[in-house]
Parts: sequence; structure tokens; C-alpha cells
Amino acid sequence: MNDPLAVLISFVYVFLALGIAEGLRRGLKLDLEFTRKFVHIAVGMWAWGTATLFQNKWMAIITPAIFVVLNSVSYRYGLFLAMESRNKSNLGTIFFPIAFIVVLLLFWEHNKAFFVASLMPMTWGDAFAAIIGKRFGRHCYRLVGSTRSVEGSLTMLLLSFVATAAALLVFGVAAWLPISLVVALAATVVEALSPYGLDNLLVPAISAAALTLLG
Repeated sequence: MNDPLAVLISFVYVFLALGIAEGLRRGLKLDLEFTRKFVHIAVGMWAWGTATLFQNKWMAIITPAIFVVLNSVSYRYGLFLAMESRNKSNLGTIFFPIAFIVVLLLFWEHNKAFFVASLMPMTWGDAFAAIIGKRFGRHCYRLVGSTRSVEGSLTMLLLSFVATAAALLVFGVAAWLPISLVVALAATVVEALSPYGLDNLLVPAISAAALTLLG
């Protein structure tokens, strides 16, 4: 596929995800936290589309780069309400596309498996850690000013492992099991220590670092 068409598809995909999330928020009156996580997962999963459709890394970063700007505007003016946090100190929607760009540039030339895998703990682990932690968290702890739950952190660990392992297996990485375990553990620890919203930057960073060291 040619890259300009891939750019168009990527914009359609992201705006479709935003449209569905907004429809769920307005039509079904779903909680804002649910629609935020829906968008979060959808955007993170575009790593697969990026790795599959694009040939040139500079073309591949066009969409996330533009969304750094759009998300900054949305943070200030509420452009995309379905993905905004009630907590205005949370810059996660801006940090995530920045992390996407950084790991893309880091791994694109030599290891697309690691590009995708480095975003999976943030995409699945963090999203469901928040959902499970808020709904079922009974055993809370506080680190670096942020409150987490044991239930949420265990969910982070499990889904980070599963999602990372799936990415490595699809791309045929032989040592998928130990790599996935280390990445999941590192991502879970960093997520627990991250100030609110900064995990969208730090979790992909530590995942990428672990993959680089183990790869």
C-alpha cells in the first residue's frame, strides 16, 4: 500500500474511534472514563495498522504528530470530550501520541515487532488496570502521590504480559515468553510509580527500554 493512502486510512480510523466513543457517551450515556479507555485502546491498537500499512517511518508519524497538536487543543478547549479526563492535570492524551512517535522512530528500521510490543502494555494493561482498579479495587496503596490498587496492578501485569506476548508471537519472536514477562513486570512497576497521566509516556518508555535490552 502507498503511504499517502495509509495516512488517510489512519485518520479515518482514529476519527471513527472518536466518533464511536462520542456516540457511546451521548447515546448510551456511558461514563466518560469508559469512553476514554475505548479511545485509548483503539489508538494503541493502531500500532498494528501502522506496522502493516506504512513503508516510510516519516509518513507513519504524520498522524500521531498531528494528534499531539489536536489533543493539546482538545485538552484546552474540549474538542474531543469523549476522550478527555475530568482531571485537568492529566496530560495522558498528549503524552500517548508522543510515546507512539518515539517508539516508532526507535524500532522502525530494525524491529517492528518491538515497536508494536512496546505499546501493548500501555494499550491494554493500563486501560484495564484503571477500569478494574476503580470498579473492584479493595486493597489500595499510595506511591509518589498516586493511589493504585492491588487488583488494578495485577490486571496491569496480566494484560501487559498477554498483549506483549501476542505481539511478539505474531511477529515470530522466539524468546517471547521471558521477554514478555520482563516487559510486563517493568511496565507494572513504572505504572504504579507514575504520577497521574505521565504513565502514558513512561510505560511505553520502560517497555521499549526492556525490549531493547532483551532483544
